[in-house]
Amino acid sequence: MRSTDRLFQIIQILRRTPRAVTAAAIAEELEVSRRTVYRDIADLIGRRVPIQGTAGFGYTLDNDYEVRPLALSPDETEALSLGAQWVSRHPDQALARLALDALTKIRLSLPESSRTVLEQPALGVKSIATAPGSTLDTSCLREAIRRWRVVTFSYRALDETISQRHVWPILLGYEDTRCLLIAWCEERAALRHFRLERMSHIEVLERRPAKRRADMTRHWHAQRESAMEAANRNV
Repeated sequence: MRSTDRLFQIIQILRRTPRAVTAAAIAEELEVSRRTVYRDIADLIGRRVPIQGTAGFGYTLDNDYEVRPLALSPDETEALSLGAQWVSRHPDQALARLALDALTKIRLSLPESSRTVLEQPALGVKSIATAPGSTLDTSCLREAIRRWRVVTFSYRALDETISQRHVWPILLGYEDTRCLLIAWCEERAALRHFRLERMSHIEVLERRPAKRRADMTRHWHAQRESAMEAANRNV
């Protein structure tokens, strides 16, 4: 890897990770020595890239730092294409259209000689088998998550009982044809997973949740990690 490419990749690693990243972790990903990473970090700081941290503790990048857009490599284009292919085949029709629009923008941004990566992809995903009438629309939920607003809906449980819920929407999770809303339920005072096909009469309120989304996301991650550790101990 060329030095300039390595410097840019270090910036990318720091940009995508909210926590401090150690030189050892960067060195492992780039397949170089820690001494090389230390030298590259010093080079970047010398170029006025706002990197904070010290050897042994890790490094972070100022959130306001902007990198000039660079052309996508063939590998990056293929990675984005693979993800867009999966989304474009999902029963969430609004997301499927957005994925196709994004692929079109990517294709038009590439030099003509590089467009074969998208027109004749080397990577592919299998089609998702969906039942008739199983289309989803997560538009209002995605907006509620971005704007951090309370959502209310009727929910049909597995025993067919119906309840009214008010939730703080944290994340939408996808698995094949199924979509789950991960949220804090005000009625249950706990984190809950709601299957989208069992939700009806969805309404986004103008009321904001009592806590920040970032705090609730960390709470969910911590709870999930704790559950996974407990499951591993019981294996």
